[in-house]
Amino acid sequence: MANFDMAEMALKSVCPNNFMKYDDKEMPTIMVYIPKFRLCDVLSTEDTSIHPAFRVNGDEIDGFYIGKFQTHHYNGRAYSLPGEDPSASAGHDTFVAYNRAKGQKYHEVTAAEWAAVALWCHKNGTEPKGNNNYGKDTTETLYKAIPTTHESDGRTARVATGTGPVTWSHDGTLAGIWDMNGNVWEWCTGLRLVHGELQILQDNNAASPTADLSASSKAWKAIDATTGDLVTPNGSGTTANTVKLDYVSSKWKYVTTITSSEDSGRSCQFKDITCDAGIGADAKLLLQALAMLPDAELVGDKIDANYGGDYFYANNAQEERCLIRGGYWGSGADAGVFLSNLNPPRSYVAARVGGRSALIE
Repeated sequence: MANFDMAEMALKSVCPNNFMKYDDKEMPTIMVYIPKFRLCDVLSTEDTSIHPAFRVNGDEIDGFYIGKFQTHHYNGRAYSLPGEDPSASAGHDTFVAYNRAKGQKYHEVTAAEWAAVALWCHKNGTEPKGNNNYGKDTTETLYKAIPTTHESDGRTARVATGTGPVTWSHDGTLAGIWDMNGNVWEWCTGLRLVHGELQILQDNNAASPTADLSASSKAWKAIDATTGDLVTPNGSGTTANTVKLDYVSSKWKYVTTITSSEDSGRSCQFKDITCDAGIGADAKLLLQALAMLPDAELVGDKIDANYGGDYFYANNAQEERCLIRGGYWGSGADAGVFLSNLNPPRSYVAARVGGRSALIE
């Protein structure tokens, strides 16, 4: 590890909340520490409960580490390093395995962890820009990052991690998390759709090194629409009184009974997602905590009520659809930390889909 001592000192001098973490082969990963916060710190609620990202297997944690950069894979392991071509073209389970291969409690970023960062950005008015327009952001006029791959017509596709401007950082500083808007979609574990029924692993249990994230795992739970409690699903997406996604008047709505089921990735703006009368306050709060539902009551000078124009895609017909977030180099104005896509199966492989490491200590 001594080979990296000077690099670590330089990193800490500029970015005090950044850390070099080492796997069981003493290879470094650069991570940003996210200290715990309460729901009321990032949402309009008065609920003082800890955000679910900061509870694993029933134990409250002080915080978690998230990869500063999208991961690049070396020898079957996922590393967060600057100036790399983010690895892509691998399915959900491969990204999970490549993080777990590093030992300790490394894992693919969870839906709860991503949501925690996104909500913090929204509350603080720092929702990041990124490579969502072929090497630049749709709101920026110049190419801003170093290309690593190109489209067939020569336009920039993926860019090297962390080489964009500081506006591509989650907090607008050099110390932030980079490229959560665009570049490549990122697999997020612990949240899925089953025939349109929303299912999750409790809290941030998906971060546990022993969590069963498989399609048939008994850890998957549906959400009771009245109480927000987690319940055992029936496997067909028709569990009584659970939260499901319906497509009504060209917008997504949380319901208990689906009226429009379709095997396609239908969409609407994130800000336009609503709930019908059957979704109770506690279930809504959980959805907001997971950045699956906008918080229209959260107001302030820094708050963007439009959530950056980010979009929400879902397939509510197929047996299982997993979560990718953030968008890719061609997502345009749809991209951002609140962009969700629940259309791909866990086996989906594409040059525009990658991932990010996280760590619980």
